[in-house]
Amino acid sequence: MAGITLAQAEAQLAAWLAASEAVARNQSYRIGERQLTRADAGEVLRQVTYWDGRVQALAAAATGQGRVRQAVPL
Repeated sequence: MAGITLAQAEAQLAAWLAASEAVARNQSYRIGERQLTRADAGEVLRQVTYWDGRVQALAAAATGQGRVRQAVPL
C-alpha cells in the first residue's frame, strides 16, 4: 500500500481547517433546555495539527529538504 501523498494530506488539512471554522462560528447551540454541540474542538485542533505536520513533512521531502542527518566521527 502506498503512503499518503502531499495532495491527499493537503486535502485532509483543508477539510479539518474548514471544520475548525465551522466550530468557531457555531460551537454549540441550545433548543429549549437541551444544548447540542456540533463538534469536539479539541479533536479538530488535534487533527489540524497532525495534518499540518504531515503536509510540512511531505512538502519538505518533495523539495529535497527532508531530515538532515549528521554523523560525528569518533
